[in-house]
Amino acid sequence: MILVTGATGNVGAELVRTLTGSGEQVRALVRDPAKATLPPGAEAVTGDLNRPETLADALDGVDGIFLLPGYDNLPDLLERANKAGVRRVALLSGGSAALRDMDNAVSRYMTLSEDAVRASELSWTLLRPRSFMSNALRWLPQLAAGDVVRVEFPRVRVGAIDPADIAAVAAAALTRDELAGQVLELTGPQALRPAEQVAVLAAVLNRPLVAHELSDAETEAELAATMPREYVDAFLGFFVEGTLDEATLYPTVEQVTGRSPRTFEQWATDNAEAFAPTPS
Repeated sequence: MILVTGATGNVGAELVRTLTGSGEQVRALVRDPAKATLPPGAEAVTGDLNRPETLADALDGVDGIFLLPGYDNLPDLLERANKAGVRRVALLSGGSAALRDMDNAVSRYMTLSEDAVRASELSWTLLRPRSFMSNALRWLPQLAAGDVVRVEFPRVRVGAIDPADIAAVAAAALTRDELAGQVLELTGPQALRPAEQVAVLAAVLNRPLVAHELSDAETEAELAATMPREYVDAFLGFFVEGTLDEATLYPTVEQVTGRSPRTFEQWATDNAEAFAPTPS
């Protein structure tokens, strides 16, 4: 039995599909089991990752856990998992964990989560994907309003990865012993600037999309309107000061899965229906 936390999220939902599709027993941690839409064979359970004491039923009989980062008291959760008989954990982390920058809010919670997993008695694998291709869905409101897409950090190239590829690697880490103790850096096959992603979407959606590149000041203002200041500063550090490299590409997905990682064009084509239709 594998417990998938964040089971309806971008990666978690793909992982549940991947595992059930290969015949694994899956328990999906969701907010409301009655409302969760899961593939056949997945068992919905509830619990609060910030309150490990609520996870006793979710952990019962589990062999491996796909774990999200950043929750309170992960050491307690991992200790409870060990006592429940869990053997493996695959942590969804990120490239900023390698910075170990405790002054950066994102790097801090990634680092602390990795440290908790490393210190546990479980067999662990750390997954460090770069930006998700599904982050392009943040442009949906703009695409519903017109053909101009305001893009943040326009000069930054990112080796974005399809969440399905992250899920494929996570499934391998939770079912294969040879990935234990490894830190897996995960990227897609291309490092694209935001305007290049918009151009791909334009071709896939057959729309005359135009990328309007924001200045650093404009980007900062947009971020400040949607997230706490410490996270604004974190992203400015990554992409304006250049502390985080998201452009370097890694062969990990192909090494683990035996196939090339999916391109942004493939992701966009598969998800074309999710994007708003051309305005009338």
